[in-house]
Amino acid sequence: MKAAMRSGDKDRLGVIRMILAGVKQREVDERIVLDDSQLLSLLEKMVKQRRDSIAQFQSGGRADLVAKETAELAVVEAYLPAQLSPAELEALIVEAVAATGATTVKDMGKVMAAVKAKAAGRADMGAVSARIKQKLSAP
Repeated sequence: MKAAMRSGDKDRLGVIRMILAGVKQREVDERIVLDDSQLLSLLEKMVKQRRDSIAQFQSGGRADLVAKETAELAVVEAYLPAQLSPAELEALIVEAVAATGATTVKDMGKVMAAVKAKAAGRADMGAVSARIKQKLSAP
């Protein structure tokens, strides 16, 4: 935050303040101190909100708001752990399918739970879900 203030980057500073406000609000509301996993889930929620907003603004033809949300998304994503590569994610899914013994789409919940435990914050769970569904429904 101090670096953003010193460099005069008002947009980045605003996003950092928004993140800190979200953390403080959750800590006060729940009367807890957030640990790393809770902080990670809060940042993931912010990323998801930004992506949803971008999609809505694009469909509404609001390029100015799309640019603003995209910039905010980039700042929030900078505080998340490095994303898994497609090959690493595929290996994780294959391992989870083998470990759970999943064979049909009905077993998708077990596989998702196993993958989510290992990939939390490092992959888009919506995309992971689609890949697991594709893998389990393939003959």
